[in-house]
Amino acid sequence: MTFVLDGKTFETNEEGYLTDPSDWRTNIAEFMAHEDNCCLTENHWVVIHLIRDYYREHQVAQGIRLMVKQIGKNLGKDKANSRYLYQLFPEGPAKQACKYAGLPKPTGCI
Repeated sequence: MTFVLDGKTFETNEEGYLTDPSDWRTNIAEFMAHEDNCCLTENHWVVIHLIRDYYREHQVAQGIRLMVKQIGKNLGKDKANSRYLYQLFPEGPAKQACKYAGLPKPTGCI
């Protein structure tokens, strides 16, 4: 599948994830969120940037357990739970956040 944004064509797989994570830009995240009827807030962006940093360092997309742990370490224990992440990413925090972050779907996500 493909989509065009700002005159450039981007490739996605059948689930809508970018096939090349290096293509990612913030406007792509905004476009994908808009397609899902979601408006990205500052809280969304914090999570997106945290998981992109993790991916850049480890070359693997996080599953939900690692994501919760990292959120707690960076944002505080009050946000270190899947309930908080599901409020932001109701379709599944790991897979929806990774999609908006331009990363591959985490292994183990249905």
